[in-house]
Amino acid sequence: MAGPYTGGCACGRIRYAVHGEPVFSNHCQCRDCQRESGTGHGSYATFARSGVTVTGEAASWDMTGDSGNIKTRYFCPVCGTAVYMMFSAAPEVFTIRAGSLDDPGRYRPQAVTYASRGHAWDRLDPDMAKFARMPAQ
Repeated sequence: MAGPYTGGCACGRIRYAVHGEPVFSNHCQCRDCQRESGTGHGSYATFARSGVTVTGEAASWDMTGDSGNIKTRYFCPVCGTAVYMMFSAAPEVFTIRAGSLDDPGRYRPQAVTYASRGHAWDRLDPDMAKFARMPAQ
């Protein structure tokens, strides 16, 4: 292993370290991720929560996903960078924004979720597995 996955916000106020490898990495093309990212998708890596350390005080906001469950998005109150997410239905996982990694080259997406909501101008790897919605756990 190349050491923990580390990252944080643009101004450095929020930092995280994650020990272990992602359990799932994806590009999500749902409308919520499009709106939050300001583009056609969000890119995420999800880890076991037990290996995570976060420093700094994040602001958050809740939204209801298609499943009816709450997802909480955390961002820096100073620079506004979206950094991580938590899910009420899966408190055992911690999801980071791939762009918040200190070394984004470590991110290896496995699939596209909510591909049914993708736009023709948001061209992702055509060989990557695509799911119309979120695949079953």
